[in-house]
Amino acid sequence: MNAAKFPLLQTNRLLLRQFTDDDLENVFLGLSHRDVIQYYGVSYTTLEETRSQMKFFAGLEASGTGSWWAVCSAVDGVFYGGCGLNNLDKEHQKAEIGFWLLPQFWGKGIISAAVSLVCNYGFTVFHLNRIEAIIESENINSKKVMERMKFNYEGTMKECEFKNGRFISLDFYASLRSSIIQ
Repeated sequence: MNAAKFPLLQTNRLLLRQFTDDDLENVFLGLSHRDVIQYYGVSYTTLEETRSQMKFFAGLEASGTGSWWAVCSAVDGVFYGGCGLNNLDKEHQKAEIGFWLLPQFWGKGIISAAVSLVCNYGFTVFHLNRIEAIIESENINSKKVMERMKFNYEGTMKECEFKNGRFISLDFYASLRSSIIQ
């Protein structure tokens, strides 16, 4: 997608912008870091492998199935991580939110602020009725983000996926447009 048309989301603190080729190394640092990928759906061992993630980000926009933003400092442009919507279903007006941060930025409220911006965009621009989050049951930090953001816990699918040699459970959270926008 043309960078000029990609939506920038900004506060005094954060800038959410389109991923660029210059972000490849930072994406690799995040999606190869053991603490980040412990509960994440993808991981990479080389920069070259990480290019597939960059193609994924660009492909969402091109196909109309979502948008992912590089989460950065609005002050100095420091790269923090990524946040976005994927699996956008226009018929059912819903999408899935995902996010990750480089570990040195954990616990600073960055991801909550980014999730808020992305959800607002999803509800107002994509006209979504529902934004879902699917989180590994053991991922306490991400579940806390969902609770802080007033996402409702909808249930757990017990041992529904096989990962790293064992079955894992997934917790489902959702936010509805009617509960956010009055």
